[in-house]
Order: sequence, then C-alpha cells, then structure tokens
Amino acid sequence: SVFSSQRNINVNISDNTFTGNVNNEINGNWISAPTGSIHEARLKAKVKRRLRKNSSKDSGRGDSLSDNGDVVRSVVPPTSPKGKLLNRRSKMGKGRGLPKKGGAGGKGVWGSPGEVYGEDEVDVKDPNYDAEQENCVYETVVLPLDDETFEKTVTPIVQEYFEHGDANEVAELLAELNLGCMRGDVPMLAVSLALEAKASHRELTSRLLSELCGCVLTAGDVEASFHKLLKELPDLVLDTPGAPQMLGQFIARAVADNILPKSFIDGYKGRVDCEYARAALDRAAVLLRMSRWTGLRIDSLWGSGGGQRPVNQLIKEVNLLLKEFLLSGDTVEAERCLRELEVPHFHHEFVYEAVIMVLESKGDRTLQMILQLLKSLCASTVITVDQLRRGFERVYLDMADLSIDVPCAYSLLEQFVEQSFNAGVIDKKLRDLCPCR
Repeated sequence: SVFSSQRNINVNISDNTFTGNVNNEINGNWISAPTGSIHEARLKAKVKRRLRKNSSKDSGRGDSLSDNGDVVRSVVPPTSPKGKLLNRRSKMGKGRGLPKKGGAGGKGVWGSPGEVYGEDEVDVKDPNYDAEQENCVYETVVLPLDDETFEKTVTPIVQEYFEHGDANEVAELLAELNLGCMRGDVPMLAVSLALEAKASHRELTSRLLSELCGCVLTAGDVEASFHKLLKELPDLVLDTPGAPQMLGQFIARAVADNILPKSFIDGYKGRVDCEYARAALDRAAVLLRMSRWTGLRIDSLWGSGGGQRPVNQLIKEVNLLLKEFLLSGDTVEAERCLRELEVPHFHHEFVYEAVIMVLESKGDRTLQMILQLLKSLCASTVITVDQLRRGFERVYLDMADLSIDVPCAYSLLEQFVEQSFNAGVIDKKLRDLCPCR
C-alpha cells in the first residue's frame, strides 16, 4: 500500500508537469506563465503567420515584430538578389505595367506613336549600292487582256452602264485596263449586248460609242468593230432575228455622230455576198438618205429611255397610244407599244387617261373597248394592281373638276366602275371608294 500510494503521487506530479509545459508553449513559442498570457501569445502567432504569407511580395524588407505584436519595417535595403529579381515594378517611376520608353522600344516596334521619319539617305559605301537604281522609275504593270479575260471583264462594265447610263465612269474603268489589241472589240461587244436588250439600251450604246471615241477608242477601232459585226451577222441572227435592221441603225447613227466615215457604206457596194449584211447596209443607207431629204433626226433614232423622258412627252405618247387603239381595236399592238415605253412606274397615268377618255366620250363603244383593254393588260400583268389602283384613285380625286366639263361624269364613272368590278378588273374595296354626287 505504501508503494502504490508513492507511485500514484509520482504519476500525478509528472502529469502536472507535462500539462504545464503544454500550456506554456503555443505555436512553438514558449511563454512564462506568470508574465504572459495565452491570448497575447495567440495574437503574436497570428501576426507571424500573416507575415509568412506575404513574404514573397515583401521579401527583403526586413520586417519584424515588436514586443507589443506590431509589425516593424526596417530601413535596411534588401540584400537578397532573389528579392531584386522578383520585384517587377518599374524603376523609372512610370507606374506598374506601363511599356518602357513610352512604347518606342521593344521587338518589332518602329518608334513612338506620331513620330515622323525623313527620307533615308543612300549610303554609297553600302556593298549593295547600285548607282543605276537612283534614276529608276517604278510603275504598276497591268497585263494585257486575252479573249476570255476581256469578255469576263468588259461585259459587267457594259451591263452596269445600261443601269446607270454614266459614260464617263465606263471610260475611267476602261482606261484602267490594258486592252492592248482587244481595244477594237469594245464597240463590238457593246453592240452585241445591246442587240439583245431594250431600245433604251441601244440608245445608251450609241451614246457610249460617241463618248468613247477619241478618249479610249479611235475611229479605226470603231470601223474595225463594225466590219466584224457585219461578218458575224449570220450568228447574231440566230439569237436576234431583227439584228440586220438594228445593226443598220447602229451604222447610220455612228455615221451621223461622225465616229464612222461616210465612205464605210460605199466601200461595200457590189462586194457583199451575205444577205444579212446587205440588209443592214441597205437599212443604214436608207436612213442616211432620209435624214438628208426629209430631215429625219437620226440622233433620236432609238428614242430615249422611259426614265429619261419628260413627263409631258410621256403623257402625249400615252394619249396617242389610246387613240390608235380606239381606231384599230388591236389589243396586242397596244400592249406591245405600252411595253416599249419602258415606264412601268408610270402605268397609273395610262389608267388615268383611259378612264378620262371614257368619261369624255359619253359612248358605250369606248367604254367597252377601254374595259377590254384594261382587262387584257391586267391579265398579262403589264399593269400591276398597285398601278391600276393609283390610276382609279387619281380619277376619284379629280371628279370635282371633271364634273365641271362633263356634267354626267359621276354617273358615267359609277357605270364604268361597276362594270370593271363585274369583269374582275378591280376589287370590291376600290369599287366602294367610287365617289357619288
């Protein structure tokens, strides 16, 4: 019993000593129980851990802790070369991340922005120096066009000209090309495209040839092109049956514009075997003879395009077309003449004049013929629904003035509108808009 009690005492003493040692050490720092507290030791350990985390950024500063746990930064410069290498801040005081030398240095840089360089002086002592190169003049070389490239390049230019009608733009585009020996084929290609186009496009082609002759083409080029066209007439007739007559008009127009000599036609007398070429030359000779004897204006042989005509001239041609139809009654011919005017945006004027003619005639024959014509034109979509509606609406708006000259205009209009609706020319909405007295 004595030995067991003594052993328990020794165990208790050793346990107390171990607990005391543990309590006196926190995070590897030994503290004295009477003077320090556990709370202060924990604060110091926390600050040390924070310093270790920031050691990579603040290496070499010589930071330390005071007795109160505050961070003290030493003024001693860093001695570690590794700390200097890790410090990437600018030494010039321009701020972190800014380019050095103001962006004027570095690989692949030509200098600071806005810097103007003068001409480099030639170094005579340079081993690559060549005295003959000082007087050299460098120019852009454009390869001449061959047959295939010529057609692919010039055809879009001519087709675009049919849309805008600016001959100066065509001259500038052709001047940029190296036509070479293909220069004489430009009139030939333009006329070939115009034969398959409208009358207004043929008029534009004649103007184009007149504008190009002198600046891009020569009189010899134009004459050579018409010689080729006469030889190729048998092939052109396959696509365009009226090619001989149209080519004759092109020849007469070129002679009138002084881009083709007057002896061009006389040179073929008695030497033409092709019937198509003979027909073209005969057509040109007849037109030139008529211009001398009857004063025929060859410069307006093709007429002018619909978009280029004055409005008063279009109105006169529309009235003449309607009067000819009332005399002949040929609907097909009237439709062809309306198409040749090439003014689909002006067809509302045709409808307007046709209805006015019905109101002024006061006869049932004119009413039936105009109704038949409008029905045929609407069925063939020559006159669209929008143009037809605009024409009738214009008549509705002018009824107050029309009734002064034609007292029974309202009753005639109601009768014509009702029959147009029954024939399917207009719809119910347009019929209901018809004004009444």
